[in-house]
Amino acid sequence: MSNPNQPTPGGEDVVRKYEELLEHDTDTLTKHEHKNIIDRMILGIGAVISTLALVLIATIILQVVMRYGFRHGLVVLEELQWHLYALGVMMGLSYAMVTDSHVRVDLVHMNLSERKQRWIEILGILFLLLPFVWVVFYNSLDFLADSWRVNERSDAPLGLPARWAIKSVIPISFGLLILAALSRLVHDVTFLVKGREK
Repeated sequence: MSNPNQPTPGGEDVVRKYEELLEHDTDTLTKHEHKNIIDRMILGIGAVISTLALVLIATIILQVVMRYGFRHGLVVLEELQWHLYALGVMMGLSYAMVTDSHVRVDLVHMNLSERKQRWIEILGILFLLLPFVWVVFYNSLDFLADSWRVNERSDAPLGLPARWAIKSVIPISFGLLILAALSRLVHDVTFLVKGREK
C-alpha cells in the first residue's frame, strides 16, 4: 500500500515547476531578458501607474469615512475609484505581458521543453492575442472620438467631467499591449534562432 504523503512518480516534477512559477523573479526578467526600449518603457509606465494604488486606497478610505461616518458619500469619489481601478487593470495588461507575470494554469505547457513553449507563445501571439487586441484597439478609436466630440461627462450631476479621458485609456492600454506582444514575439523568435537557454 502506497504512502499518501509520498509524492507520486512524476508528481515531483509538477510540484517543482509549480514552485518555480510561484517564485517567479520579475526583477531577474527585467534585468536580464527584457532589455529593449519597448520593455523598458512599459516597465517604467507600470511603475508609475502602480503608485496610483495608494491614491485608490486613500479614495476608498475617504469614501467609506464620508458615507458611514458622516452619512454623506460623494459621487465624485465613487467614480474616481472606478477610474483608478480601470487605469490599474488596463495599463497592467502590457506590464504583465512584459514581465511574464500573467496567470498560467496550463499544466501541459509547463511540462514541455522551452523551445516548444516558445513555439506555443509565438503561435498564440500571432493567431490569438494580436488579432483580438487589434480589434479592440481599432474599435476603441471611434468610441473615444465620439466621447471627445460631445465632451462626454458623468451622467450624475456631481460626477467627474471629461469621461473621454478615462475612455482614452482603452486605446492607449491596448496599444501598449500590442507593443508588449511584439516585443515578446521578438524575444521568442530570437530564442528559437539562437537556441539559447534563459
